[in-house]
Amino acid sequence: MAELKPNVTPKLPQPKLGFNDYAERLNGRAAMVGFIITLVIEYVTGQGVLTWLGLT
Repeated sequence: MAELKPNVTPKLPQPKLGFNDYAERLNGRAAMVGFIITLVIEYVTGQGVLTWLGLT
């Protein structure tokens, strides 16, 4: 039996660089996670993050 091959080349989206919706969404989520971690550190240690890091 002969091997069947598609007649059409699939159209794949071009990779995007720079500012795009995915990068902005990922950056926003990372910022939210960082903010929550900051709040948890302040709550657990009773100190601000700068004090916890020894910067003040």
